[in-house]
Amino acid sequence: MQRRETTMHLDPELIDELNLLRRFSMGGPVAMDVHDNPDPAVVAAAARMHEKGLITAADGGQLTDSGREAIEHMERLLNLLDPPLEPI
Repeated sequence: MQRRETTMHLDPELIDELNLLRRFSMGGPVAMDVHDNPDPAVVAAAARMHEKGLITAADGGQLTDSGREAIEHMERLLNLLDPPLEPI
């Protein structure tokens, strides 16, 4: 059986969503109102995340169960990709 390789492109919109999701993690806010941020990319990322069911409102809100699960996966991936600390 031949294995079909697929590639995942990390487009700017996905990066914006990951960055916004990261703001919720690591002791970040329980709820967020993206209108406090004038960056249109952040507002658009929040709307897409709401459509995907990751946050409760198109303008921020709170994480859903799926959003919390996404953060757990993202943090595991970042820990795997983060270079280990050099011994002193």
